[in-house]
Amino acid sequence: MGQSLPPMQTNDNIDTNESETAPQPVGRYAELQALIAGMAADFEKFYRDGNKAAGTRVRNSMQELKTFAQTIRTEVQSIKNEGGAKENA
Repeated sequence: MGQSLPPMQTNDNIDTNESETAPQPVGRYAELQALIAGMAADFEKFYRDGNKAAGTRVRNSMQELKTFAQTIRTEVQSIKNEGGAKENA
């Protein structure tokens, strides 16, 4: 058998029968992972090397993370109030 990516690292395992407008939790998790992974180099440059420009990028990335987190919180609350994401599955 060939190598395959573990679950949650690809969007190929999302059920394609779902509505296009329905939130896709696996996709959201992948977005979060990509956002965090994109910060790693700047964190290292700032904390290890003292690069001030990297510190600015870290602050900007953290603000983006905060905005993303609030979007997810709102989305989760909306789904919860509608009766659950997979209640009928």
